[in-house]
Amino acid sequence: MTSASSTAAPRRSRAPLAITAGIVVALVILFFIFAGLYTDVLWYDQLGFLPVLTTQWIAGTVLFFVGFIAMAVPVWVSIQLAYRLRPVYAKLNAQVDRYQQVIEPLRRLATYGIPALLGLFAGVAASTRWQPVLMWLNRTPVGKEDPQFHFDISFYLFDLPFYHSLLAFASAVVFISALAAIATSYLYGAIRVSGREVLISKSARVQIAVTAAIYLLLQAVSIWLDQYSTLTHSNGLLTGAGYTDVHANIPGRAILSGAALVVALLFLVTAIIGRWRLPVIGLALLIISSLIVGSLYPWVIQRFQVEPNAKALESQYIQRNIDLTRDAYGLSDVKEVPYDAKTTAEPGALRADAETTANIRIIDPAKVSDAFAQLEQFKQYYQFPSNLDVDRYTIDGKSQDAVVAVRGLDDTYLTGLNSWVNSTTVYTHGYGMVAAYGNQRSADGQPVFLESGIPTTGELGKFEPRVYFGQSSPTYSIVGGPKGTKPVELDYPSSKDGEEQTYTTFSGDGGPKLDNAFTKLIYALKFQSEQIFLSDSVNDESQILYDRNPLDRVQKVAPYLTLDSDAYPSVVDGRIKWIIDGYTTSATYPYSTPVGLSEAITDTETPAKPFALDQINYIRNSVKATVDAYDGSVTLYAWDAEDPLLKTWQKIFPSSLKPMSEMSGDLMSHVRYPADMFKVQRSVLTEYHVTDAGSFYSHDDEWAVPNDPVSAAGDTIPQPPYYLTMQMPGQESPSYSLYTTFIPASSGTTSRNVLTGYLAVNADAGSKDGTRAKGYGSLTLLTLPKDDTVPGPGQVQAKFNADPVVSQALNLLKQGQSKVTNGNLLTLPVGGGLLYVQPVYVQSTGNTSYPLLQKVLVAFGDQIAFEDTLDKALDVLFGGDSGANAGDTDVPPSTTPPSTGGGTPKPGTTPPSTGNPTTDAKLANLLQVARQAIADKDAALKKGDFAAYGAADKKLSDTVASMLALLGE
Repeated sequence: MTSASSTAAPRRSRAPLAITAGIVVALVILFFIFAGLYTDVLWYDQLGFLPVLTTQWIAGTVLFFVGFIAMAVPVWVSIQLAYRLRPVYAKLNAQVDRYQQVIEPLRRLATYGIPALLGLFAGVAASTRWQPVLMWLNRTPVGKEDPQFHFDISFYLFDLPFYHSLLAFASAVVFISALAAIATSYLYGAIRVSGREVLISKSARVQIAVTAAIYLLLQAVSIWLDQYSTLTHSNGLLTGAGYTDVHANIPGRAILSGAALVVALLFLVTAIIGRWRLPVIGLALLIISSLIVGSLYPWVIQRFQVEPNAKALESQYIQRNIDLTRDAYGLSDVKEVPYDAKTTAEPGALRADAETTANIRIIDPAKVSDAFAQLEQFKQYYQFPSNLDVDRYTIDGKSQDAVVAVRGLDDTYLTGLNSWVNSTTVYTHGYGMVAAYGNQRSADGQPVFLESGIPTTGELGKFEPRVYFGQSSPTYSIVGGPKGTKPVELDYPSSKDGEEQTYTTFSGDGGPKLDNAFTKLIYALKFQSEQIFLSDSVNDESQILYDRNPLDRVQKVAPYLTLDSDAYPSVVDGRIKWIIDGYTTSATYPYSTPVGLSEAITDTETPAKPFALDQINYIRNSVKATVDAYDGSVTLYAWDAEDPLLKTWQKIFPSSLKPMSEMSGDLMSHVRYPADMFKVQRSVLTEYHVTDAGSFYSHDDEWAVPNDPVSAAGDTIPQPPYYLTMQMPGQESPSYSLYTTFIPASSGTTSRNVLTGYLAVNADAGSKDGTRAKGYGSLTLLTLPKDDTVPGPGQVQAKFNADPVVSQALNLLKQGQSKVTNGNLLTLPVGGGLLYVQPVYVQSTGNTSYPLLQKVLVAFGDQIAFEDTLDKALDVLFGGDSGANAGDTDVPPSTTPPSTGGGTPKPGTTPPSTGNPTTDAKLANLLQVARQAIADKDAALKKGDFAAYGAADKKLSDTVASMLALLGE
């Protein structure tokens, strides 16, 4: 007895400790959850978008409780009814009796616990559906009707998805409630199996029959709604209701819905009269009817009536599909222009396109990142992205295309720092915008910068150069400090040799303040760093900056948007602003063919996303967003105020968007037509450029986007669209544009790489405050004659590679441990035909080398030219005089030595004046080339590289010969 008492005592003493430990663990977990939620509140509140967060939380919380109650209460009621109405003296078999004995002690727990657990799962599932619920509650009419049922299209965008979700949830609740009732009734004898006979008590019969009636009633409504879903489903030929759907499937679903309703009534009859024969027969007939009416009859109609006459019978429905697909993707107003492209290059052919040729971009933003890094990085803690962006600025009153990039922090360098203070409070921001002329190059092939250096100088005027929010910013930084204290944030190297450093203190409002111990503690927990709480570097004026990628910031404040994959930087109103395009999308637009968004935007500049599930059949560029690179402030502008989806979201988040009228003229001059939307549109137009139903059915004119001709052999990655300033046929003046080309769709293993179409969109929104330029967004599709063969990008690239003169020149460039890479192959509709332009870069194999633009390839029809400058190549191509000057007519000298090891050309005498400014400019250009050739010869001789020496010597001889020819000697 004593031993038993002594054993029980320690157990009783350990129980409070276990309970206390459990409480402590629970409190710690709750505090971690609270810390995460509270930091979200601080982040959104500092940014001015707290209502976005609270709206999501309120909607999610309300839906959680609705889902919890909607699941838990019916299941609990079902269990309670089955238990309370059980037979008092039920005769149970031995096995069921054992089950009951095991469960009975836990009955009360199970009665409440099972519904609560199921309710918890249902509540979590319901809370994630806050978007379609809020969209349904705030739905906006579209103002257009579908051609079949004549409902406003908003029914398909908002109502139908909500109704289907609601019915699916309700069906699950009723089905689970029925299972709970059957299980409880079986355990307590209301349902017994005796041999082949199933005995059901009256109470159980009523409960099960009523539950079954409710379930079938829900199915009747669901089947009825399936009529309308045919307008968004694909039937193989088209998306939307075709002939078989309209004449068989839709009437069949109406019949089946009525049949399900009748069977539901039969179950109610069973609840009253107690006979199961009628509902069982009805249920069997319903299943048979579904097979006949839902499957067999439509198959017969399709096989024996539609397929023999498909072109005629489906014509009406194909036309619906064409019209609504083009409408859903913003292609209704595409201007189609027949373009009888010339293939013969004649002298003076480019005279009418002088402005376009002067703006042809020869700097490839995908090739010059290393050049930017070598020339403008300055310090190892800076970096540039691998693919740069294209923008435009007004220089001396003229629009100038530019290749731009932000000098950001190198996160790999920061990761290697072994000091939390350095990585968090010292290296906090990048510095400056770097921009190069898109149509110019230096004498040795370097980019010509219009904005460069540290501190930054150039043509962009004064602006705040510090980049605290960028694509390569650290995970978090702690910035700011009291006035008068010594700055600790590294700003930039202040002297040319980089020995001295300039420091700064962040003075904006960019993140939550760490002005008390509690805030420091919760952020120490969030980022799992005790230094945030303990470090003396954190003071009452400190701010913590995080979630700094521009795309991430916009996505958090606008969770309803699909964002363009490229955020590009611009100098706007004295600040560096990241500009992001936001889309509203849907997958339920009637009669519109869906596309995979990730698949459509994939090209050599945008990698494919694995396991992407983002089918859409409607898209609008509804929002333009900006993120300030200095303080991270996010501004959303309603760009497409007529979009019904955006109108709906503006009702849900009424204070988050500003009207387009508040956009400054400077910002308007830098927004552009978004590339991802253009890629989706070109993907759709490969089929839907055909607007005749008969031709569409025959598939006699399908197109494809050509593969990128500069990609590796065997790759089938599409060529990306390119931004260029050009004048399309029919336009009065050049405009900033985005274009793509089309070739015939491949048939099996064969593919004709000839041009069939050329699509361009006006991407220039103008420069007036809050006013979009009239032509912005207008799409022009040039259709080329089917009986002519204008070479496509693949053919032109193959011709470049196979030409003996070009091959010989390239072989010379490849000598001396150098490699040659081709830049982007551009296509321009000029001179009455299509001109191809491709820069050619040479790069030595040294560790510090970078690509230098050395040659330019051009083609027009079957003719090609390969020269040092675009201007000279155009003159050669067009019989000695193209009639226009390219942007690289006057090649300026380089400001830094090339990376290949050659010496820097020293200033010398200028060539004699001929009295002709054009000739003088060409002589000056050739003189720079000659100087570089001499420097290359000297460098090659010192290295003992006689192959490079020979190539430089030949280049010098050719250059001197060209100079003598210009002088008439």
